[in-house]
Amino acid sequence: MSTTQSERLRELLEPLVASQGLDLEEIAVDSVGRKRVLSVVVDSDTGADLDRIADVSRALSAKLDETDAMGEGEYTLEVGTPGAERSLTEHRHYVRATDRLVRFQLHEGGELVARILDVDDDGLDLEVPGVKGRKATTRRLAFGDIDKARVQVEFSRKDTKNSKNSNNDNDTNDTTEDEEA
Repeated sequence: MSTTQSERLRELLEPLVASQGLDLEEIAVDSVGRKRVLSVVVDSDTGADLDRIADVSRALSAKLDETDAMGEGEYTLEVGTPGAERSLTEHRHYVRATDRLVRFQLHEGGELVARILDVDDDGLDLEVPGVKGRKATTRRLAFGDIDKARVQVEFSRKDTKNSKNSNNDNDTNDTTEDEEA
């Protein structure tokens, strides 16, 4: 997708997504055979359930129908959430990942797997799991030290009394499709 088309689609769709109480995280147009697929990824601090995804999908479809933003020809609109192993690129992503296990690639070349305890404007307070029976330790990590960060899926995490309610983990990649002619 050209930068111009990407910018144009973002300018067109972002206010509509925001009016639904969601953040527009990604837009991508891919060719699949003779068809094109417009993928829109949305999220919010409280997650996005299937009903919210369906509502925003209908609103985006209607807006795209009244404009020529996708040009002529058939395309499929897919609207979903970032998924379980989302990349963290914005401050709000780190806030949403509080209490989650994250794999950090550091600018200095190392790697760190730790749980986000707190997020402020300068960086993160982390809990680094103990190895071989050792206690977990805390560590401060500045945003400037992070090259990449990705949430990790945990299958066997034991709940603690300080854990947040897991209802905020809307990490399914629910997708609704609306085909345009």
